[in-house]
Amino acid sequence: NDPLNPRSIDSDVINKWNNTYVEWWGRMSNMKEVLCQSDIVCLPSYREGLPKVLLEAASCEKAIITTDVPGCREIVKHGYNGFLVPNKDYLKLAEAIEKLIEDKDLCKKMGKYGRKLVIKKFSNRIVIMQTLKLYKNIFL
Repeated sequence: NDPLNPRSIDSDVINKWNNTYVEWWGRMSNMKEVLCQSDIVCLPSYREGLPKVLLEAASCEKAIITTDVPGCREIVKHGYNGFLVPNKDYLKLAEAIEKLIEDKDLCKKMGKYGRKLVIKKFSNRIVIMQTLKLYKNIFL
């Protein structure tokens, strides 16, 4: 619920869904705690930069389901550490969620692969070095 966004879902609707279709926890500030309570992290998005929540999810060994859009596809390797689904395809999204719910071993394996991927490609050291290299190329 985002009262400043006219396209967000109204809190009355979310409250009706609560405990039926979704668990609504409201605003949370301790993402590590939230992610540790999760098995799957799902971010259906129309477009993103590099979603921090997906990096955090992979770091916490969580399988990821997200849309095949720039930014998201940089973190999720389809079939390796999660699933990429076509943008705005809610049926494929539901299928991917169902697959990971039903296959706990696959879910855990994807989570472990995700952590390895984040360490290999997105550690602070790597990101800082790539940023400095970019700045050098631009300004020198």
